Amino acid sequence: MPFRGRWARMGSRKSEQARAQGRQRGWRRGPWFRRLLVVAVLGLVVFAVCEYLTLPEAEPLLKRNPETTALIEQRAAEAREAGRKPRRRQSWVSLSNVPKHVINAVLASEDASFYLHEGVDTVELEKAMEEAWKEGKLGRGASTITQQLAKNLWLSTDRSLLRKAKELVLAYRLEKALPKSRILALYMNVVEWGDGVYGIEAGAREHFGVSAVNLAPAQGAVLAAMLPAPRKRSPNSGSKALKKRAHWIVEQLQVAKRLSPEQASEAQAEIDRILSGKPAAEDTDEDDEP
Repeated sequence: MPFRGRWARMGSRKSEQARAQGRQRGWRRGPWFRRLLVVAVLGLVVFAVCEYLTLPEAEPLLKRNPETTALIEQRAAEAREAGRKPRRRQSWVSLSNVPKHVINAVLASEDASFYLHEGVDTVELEKAMEEAWKEGKLGRGASTITQQLAKNLWLSTDRSLLRKAKELVLAYRLEKALPKSRILALYMNVVEWGDGVYGIEAGAREHFGVSAVNLAPAQGAVLAAMLPAPRKRSPNSGSKALKKRAHWIVEQLQVAKRLSPEQASEAQAEIDRILSGKPAAEDTDEDDEP
């Protein structure tokens, strides 16, 4: 009898659960649920369209350099909030005044598929989204040079999904409106290369005391290696990650036959000389996303 009563109670509970699940499925199939779903979808569509229409167009950048960028203004605001005078070092140069080995180093570091995609590297984006799903947060991975340019020009450095969606739309607009050479020229002139330092010319002068046109392969590799975290990984920071990445970049250039074995060997030795004698700093391969 005790067993029979227990089974009866268990059967009763299962029946109640089944009826509850049935009511839930019935509600989901009902007209109210369908109406709410339609309203939610329409709301998202309207929001996306409104956001799309408010985003800037890229065509004016075809022949005109931007006077400022969202990143420059953000850094200036941060400096003022901290009670400091905003610092800005920037001088525009054409790509013809930037050595090929420097451009190749930046491409190897930031976007090896730059000339193959249309603003978004879908393979890397899929990997980044899978990683973000596992980690429960957005990382920096998969941002192409075009996406980075869009963010620097018009957006903020926060890691929200909305900002990322805007970035993707703006990257698409940049690719449709501008040739690759113009996108790369804009990027090389606005990307952050230290505190208040923007563009390759200012970066070369700030960190090596030379004009961009005179940068050696090792110097170009160090500058390219800074880009994941330019305000943290300066040549005098003692960053182990900076040194490791600079050596890796030279290796990639040699593999791609952008540097000869002799040039690569010389650049590797020069990187050690440039970054030697600095106090070791706690550093990882993580970044503060420019």
